[in-house]
Amino acid sequence: MRRSTIVSMLAGLLAACVITPAAAPIRLPMGFIPNVQFAPFYIAVEKGYFGEAGLELEFDYSFETDGVALVGAGELPFAVVSGEQVLLARAQGLPVVYVMAWFQDYPIAVVAKKESGIQKPADLAGRKVGIPGLFGASYVGFEALIRSAGLSDDQITLDSIGFNQVEALATGQEDAVVGYANNEPLQLAAQGYEVNVIRVADYARLASNGIISNEKTIAENPDLVRRMVRATLRGLDFAIQRPDEAMEISKKHVENLGTADEATLNVQRQVLDASIAMWRTDRPGFSDPESWVNMQQVLLGMGLLTAPLELEKAYTNQFIEP
Repeated sequence: MRRSTIVSMLAGLLAACVITPAAAPIRLPMGFIPNVQFAPFYIAVEKGYFGEAGLELEFDYSFETDGVALVGAGELPFAVVSGEQVLLARAQGLPVVYVMAWFQDYPIAVVAKKESGIQKPADLAGRKVGIPGLFGASYVGFEALIRSAGLSDDQITLDSIGFNQVEALATGQEDAVVGYANNEPLQLAAQGYEVNVIRVADYARLASNGIISNEKTIAENPDLVRRMVRATLRGLDFAIQRPDEAMEISKKHVENLGTADEATLNVQRQVLDASIAMWRTDRPGFSDPESWVNMQQVLLGMGLLTAPLELEKAYTNQFIEP
């Protein structure tokens, strides 16, 4: 009995002396303000998934293009970006690589009041459409949408209105607006407006939001990339399976969400639910090759790319497999 007790005590002491490697600090550009759509990342922090992977994350809510530039220059290992940014960056010589798909559906949509009669892309001919600006996912998604109907820019009045889509549509300044399917339509509905939503994903399969790294990090530290992807996928699965808890965790990271009124919380829960619908897939993290082919075709058609790229270098699925 005494020997057994001593052995047990020694085992306990040895276990206590095991040194856990210091977590690697990671600054992660998110490309947007704190929002419930980032719940998978918040969950991976709060549930210790990143910690278990030896990572300590700091969220950086600067512009998407800033994150792309920093990762492309090798100053940061990761960023959250939309698919078109990867190809545009590589065309400029930045060696960024898309390593994990987060959204399976391209989240951009055109929103119009029901009374406008705008129900499909062809109905946008001759209409005034408000868009944040001629840049980013909104612009690329809109161009893909109208091209699916055989329309060109000169058949539509496209107004750059900043991020005032809800007010612009509600007050009748625009016939339709371009925004995110999991945001503006829900805000408008909460204000009592009946709207039609034309989702880009229903007309074109494009490479959507995900995590990028760079060629040097992938070559020299593939384990870091694998740990980052795996921890994020754990957070993603948790958010999909347990949305109530995902919402509660998000309150710790989204300013004023914890003290928001019931109406605001209801809208934000709808944003989360709509996001989850775009995350669901049988292959979490998988990047569909066809979506990259389609994205490149759209960018070439817009003149944002002047020549085709080697798409197989722009993305990889090597880090999502068990």
